[in-house]
Amino acid sequence: MDLNFFSNQYFFFAFIMVLAAVPVGFSAGFFGIGGEQARVSVTRLASAQGLASIALGAINSLILKMGLSVLATIRFSGNEEEGPVIDVQGEDSALLIGKRGETLQSFQYLVNLGLNKIVQSHPVVTIDVEKYKERRTKSLETLASRMADRVKKGGKPITLEPMSPSERRIIHMALSDHPSVTTESVGQGSERQVSVMLRRDGS
Repeated sequence: MDLNFFSNQYFFFAFIMVLAAVPVGFSAGFFGIGGEQARVSVTRLASAQGLASIALGAINSLILKMGLSVLATIRFSGNEEEGPVIDVQGEDSALLIGKRGETLQSFQYLVNLGLNKIVQSHPVVTIDVEKYKERRTKSLETLASRMADRVKKGGKPITLEPMSPSERRIIHMALSDHPSVTTESVGQGSERQVSVMLRRDGS
């Protein structure tokens, strides 16, 4: 599987067609390349369960079109405060995770972008592959605790490796109530990192 597939404009076009799941009139022209613009129906969901079902069907249809040997299932249907969580498992799972979970982040972004075209005002649909995010969260929380101990003992700030915004947030949240250390994000763009340092009143 060529991971550049995720950046191909026609991938997004095909993805929207899968999500719509209705007959759509279109010509070869799309993304401003002439022809008639595609028409996609927009709906408003009555429940979180409805969103979970639509997302699940769309993801499995997309996975099938991509030729991946994986299957999506619903872990959590969602509620008024939280969106659904969809699990993906199978032989080709690693292809959807990518380096440091970057491909998974892109996949989840595109799924939600596509859902925005047919569902109004929906919460974020979270996609996890082989419980990668769950494992990564626990790993980052452990890392945060270990780095906090080192900073507390040594007194010097420690800057972690570059992380995605969601991973930096896990570090920040893990140490938000720590009595001795605090955190801040430093750097620019994809190179932003979390720095762990003593609180001014820390000991």
